[in-house]
Amino acid sequence: MTSRKFKGAVFDLDGVVTNTARIHALAWEDMFNKFLKQLAERENKPFVPFDRAKDYLQYVDGKPRMEGIISFLKSRNIELSYGDINDPHGKETICGLGNRKNLKFQEVLRKEKPRIYETSVKFIKNLRKKGIKVGVASSSCNCRLILQATGIEHLFETRVDGQVSRELNLKGKPNPDIFVTAARRMGLTPSECVVVEDAVSGVQAGKSGNFGLTLGIARKHNGEILKRNGADVVLYDLAEISVREIEDWLTKGIEKNGWNLEYDGFDLHEENLREALCTVGNGYIGTRGCFEGEHASDVHYPGTYIAGIYNKLGTKIQNKIIYNNDFVNCPNWLPIEFKIGYENYISPLKMELFSYRQTLDMKRGVMKRSIVCKDALGRITRIHSERIASMANPHLLAIRYNITPVNYSEKITVRSTLDGTVINDGVPRYRQLNSRHLSGIAQGKTEDGIFLHVQTSHSKRQIIINARVAVSENGEPLSVKKKTIQRKAKISEEMGFPARENFTYTVEKLVTVYTSLDQNVTDIKKTVSNTLFQYKDFGSIYRPHVKAWKSLWDKFDIRIEGDTQYRHRCWNAGPRSSWRSIQGTYFLG
Repeated sequence: MTSRKFKGAVFDLDGVVTNTARIHALAWEDMFNKFLKQLAERENKPFVPFDRAKDYLQYVDGKPRMEGIISFLKSRNIELSYGDINDPHGKETICGLGNRKNLKFQEVLRKEKPRIYETSVKFIKNLRKKGIKVGVASSSCNCRLILQATGIEHLFETRVDGQVSRELNLKGKPNPDIFVTAARRMGLTPSECVVVEDAVSGVQAGKSGNFGLTLGIARKHNGEILKRNGADVVLYDLAEISVREIEDWLTKGIEKNGWNLEYDGFDLHEENLREALCTVGNGYIGTRGCFEGEHASDVHYPGTYIAGIYNKLGTKIQNKIIYNNDFVNCPNWLPIEFKIGYENYISPLKMELFSYRQTLDMKRGVMKRSIVCKDALGRITRIHSERIASMANPHLLAIRYNITPVNYSEKITVRSTLDGTVINDGVPRYRQLNSRHLSGIAQGKTEDGIFLHVQTSHSKRQIIINARVAVSENGEPLSVKKKTIQRKAKISEEMGFPARENFTYTVEKLVTVYTSLDQNVTDIKKTVSNTLFQYKDFGSIYRPHVKAWKSLWDKFDIRIEGDTQYRHRCWNAGPRSSWRSIQGTYFLG
């Protein structure tokens, strides 16, 4: 990883340097309400006014004027022709309404001088004293007028606003065009610049433009949303950060941050992609980043794939048998579920979430997830999990799963499972094909855990998995009674213990996997058992795993800048990735 030198900053105007939100909101409200009232009278429908607080923030804030109009009208199911940019303000087109709003804004602006954020102006002056170039990028066509009215136009070396965007045919936020253009006009690359923004669309633009740092200003108390959408650092005001701290972040923090793929907040629509990108793998085996408490559904897909494990199945389509050779979704080793008291097992992701963060640490090959959730009875639980596919020994997998009761003391029951009933069901267009590739051969208890033995239906590949689970309380081993639950090709261990408020209970699940394709292995069952016996806890697998990754990174001596997803693809390959298309399957599921 390489650090970047801080040479420039590109500021959004409204909400960051100036406060014209009230003037904009008044102009939007006046324009929309006159239009909506006329429309309601014509169509003999109730008049529903534009909400200056809710509608302004949700549909028009931070967007180019015409895009804001389209966004709001779409929310009301109103269709208008786009018209021409020179349409008179009385014409009922998108452009006509936009010009009407602009006239109103200028009218109010002449009466009310915009406020400036003094801390932002002070910060900009400090940047200039240190030789940092400063530009402004705004969607507004009135940017220059506002800068002149506030007397701060001289502080910016370049201005890319709505007028410039129109001349250069630049796309509006969340496209990064205006920020990238501002950087280039200062003779800099995006990676040498900081973007300072207060809108979701703005931080999205900073992220997609690969700027060195995207700084979110959360004056509207939307810090978590800004962080989730691409802000590297979130502040309430620029008084909270110094030029030196930004320089330190770009030389030190960015290297640390660059190794991590991070997601804040749980998003149903993004989960499938996140699971793919947060795969842990070592070239021999790879497991998607599905939460341990979830099963296959329209949202989640806990796929595990092992190099070389293919199987051919036939499907009758239009009176013909079509054969498909699939990369098999192997037994799911992830499941760790818990329940409180005598309730049913419910995934924390189906409870009320107070916080959620998922991180893939590519430097150490660890996927982490932190959750704070509240169930229907008001019981709050903090969960933190870590997961690895060992790079030191490719047959080893491990999870460390922490449960902390925040406001209750009650019995907690944990269930750990090896599931061979999984099917290849991650790609919708293949769901008409036969997808059950595994059949159970044997399962049961071992000396200190459980095992599962399955085989593929046609290629007859054998897969044997052993798992051992241990529980501790605040780091001290906890003796628990285990109950084994079995069904065909699926086996679970259930264990209960009295949990105390604000004590942390750690569940460590160690897993070994071997197949009939593994060379120099004559007795798979014995090898699986003997391998697991050599490791006593999560740390004994984690330490050599991290050491192996360090050795690989030292050997690669890679300097990677820019796209985090590209770094992920480099990371996931590993030294054993000669088998065909294993990474592609993580992404498809």
